[in-house]
Amino acid sequence: MAHKKGVGSSKNGRESAAQRLGVKIWGGQKVEAGNIIVRQRGTKHNPGNGVGIGKDDTLYALIDGTVNFHKGKRDKSVVSVIPAAEA
Repeated sequence: MAHKKGVGSSKNGRESAAQRLGVKIWGGQKVEAGNIIVRQRGTKHNPGNGVGIGKDDTLYALIDGTVNFHKGKRDKSVVSVIPAAEA
C-alpha cells in the first residue's frame, strides 16, 4: 500500500475562493445606510460625505440616499452619498 499521496492529488489543493472585490452599487443607484458600495484592496476609491471606510478598505453608506462617484483632490476617485431629501 502506498504511503505517499499520488502526484495528482498532492499538486492540487492551492485553489482559494475568489475575494468578490469591486463596485457593488454604482453611481445614481439608491442606497440604504449600512449597504456596501465598494469592496477593494487599498483606497482606489476614497470615502466622501455619507460614506464610511472599514478596516479592509470597504466603503459603505452611513445614510440613505443616492450614490455619487466624483473626482476629489489630486484627481482621486471619491464616493459620496447624497441624502434622499436632496436627491
